[in-house]
Amino acid sequence: MEIVLKENGGKGFAMARENNKRAGMMTYSIAGPELIIVDHTEVEPEFNGSGVGKQMLYTIVEMAREKSIKIIPLCPFAASVFKKSDDIKNVLKA
Repeated sequence: MEIVLKENGGKGFAMARENNKRAGMMTYSIAGPELIIVDHTEVEPEFNGSGVGKQMLYTIVEMAREKSIKIIPLCPFAASVFKKSDDIKNVLKA
């Protein structure tokens, strides 16, 4: 699974691909120099249950750590992963 991060203006996304086929996308808004808001997660039906969404979120979390920024997970999927995963809560906006 390959996950690519891209940003354009005030928006960004993580796109997951496998064998040149899109597996999913997670979008976020850049709310300032130290804050992003994860707002949507989409996984292609054939990849449901394979951990694609979590892999995309963890890629965004890694980027947030590198840039010392915080995340607000407005997306219900991202919010649920943050609730279950203590290892990523350090980037959660309090």
